[in-house]
Amino acid sequence: MGVDKTWTYHKRDLAIYSGIRFLSEAATLAQSVAIGWTVYNLAGAPLALGVAGVVQFVPMFLLTLPAGELCDRHSPRKVLAVGLALEGVCAIGFLWLAATPSVGLSPFYAVLLILGIARAFTEPASQALLPYLVPPERVPGAIAWGSTAWQVAVIAGPPLGGLAYEFGPAIAYGACCTGFFAAMLAVAMLHGQELALVESPELRDRIARVIEGVTFIWSQPIVLGAISLDLCAVLLGGATALLPIYARDILHVGPVGLGLLRAAPAVGACAVALAQAHHPPDRRIGLKLFAAVAIFGAVTLVFAFSTSFALSLVALTILGASDMVSVNIRSTLVQMATPDVMRGRISAVNMLFVAASSELGAFESGITAALLGTVPAVAFGGVGAVLIVAIWMGAFPSLRRADRLSSIAP
Repeated sequence: MGVDKTWTYHKRDLAIYSGIRFLSEAATLAQSVAIGWTVYNLAGAPLALGVAGVVQFVPMFLLTLPAGELCDRHSPRKVLAVGLALEGVCAIGFLWLAATPSVGLSPFYAVLLILGIARAFTEPASQALLPYLVPPERVPGAIAWGSTAWQVAVIAGPPLGGLAYEFGPAIAYGACCTGFFAAMLAVAMLHGQELALVESPELRDRIARVIEGVTFIWSQPIVLGAISLDLCAVLLGGATALLPIYARDILHVGPVGLGLLRAAPAVGACAVALAQAHHPPDRRIGLKLFAAVAIFGAVTLVFAFSTSFALSLVALTILGASDMVSVNIRSTLVQMATPDVMRGRISAVNMLFVAASSELGAFESGITAALLGTVPAVAFGGVGAVLIVAIWMGAFPSLRRADRLSSIAP
């Protein structure tokens, strides 16, 4: 009877956690559609979209690892709540800017800088919190359900953001603000396992603990190979930053079309996540990871040359499906290989790699598009992602040979 009651609490926490993932990510993606359209309209240049990415990456690069160490010394739920509150404040800032006539790009970049600070705390805290909400044997399934909630948000958020922007940018930013603060309140409803936290007040001790997390990743070839593969492939192959250009100048579909383009990858990803929630990948996970990233690069190449809105949506849907296979395998590898006392720091390293691939990828795409043009820039990224797969298969043989997730242990 006690076990049943305990599992009831676990299910409740997992449901709340999934709701937090949905609300925060839907607000983030809806807001990104509004920001992308606003920035490109104000600047009219691809490089401005790249700058928007790197402005967010700089604080994430500087603060994500310290934030992970903070999660290991304090409750990840407290760090997550503070980060979500700051994201809500940023949404208020965008709302104010949207209501201010003749505003330039600099204020938007300033708020984006603060948003990068907030995300530096929310992302590792969110990842580190999940294993304390469910029993260890249920972590792979819980990750898949959390990914499903995240992907449903990625499906719903961008179209809602684009639709709300049609009624005015203030409506879009106001809705995002509501989502962030609602997610923050939901964090207070979580229970889960109490953490055995370590206090280390000395700065040099904290730095040493951060270095310990990086060293741990470096000592695990399978984990290092998986997260660096994602970093390099998405860094080169990501076309998301240039979607405002495709929506306005190539496909001519407006902000609503931009929202649909941003949502298309999540349609395929959500289908894969739902399938993996019931049937997590088991055998030959290394080869499946490499195959998924290769498909990611190939469909990026298809999208690059597409002038059909329908074909572009199909290509992005397949792109999202392949990406979700790699995301779930990588996330599970990291969680299964990480000791409890290092979850915050390892999650921070993982999220730093993800942030680098997304935000620096946006900067790389902006620069390449400015030099070569939008279509060649995306095509170059797709070819680069496929080449990365070939290189990584040779550089990380242990990852290539990895068979069962159940065999991975701290």
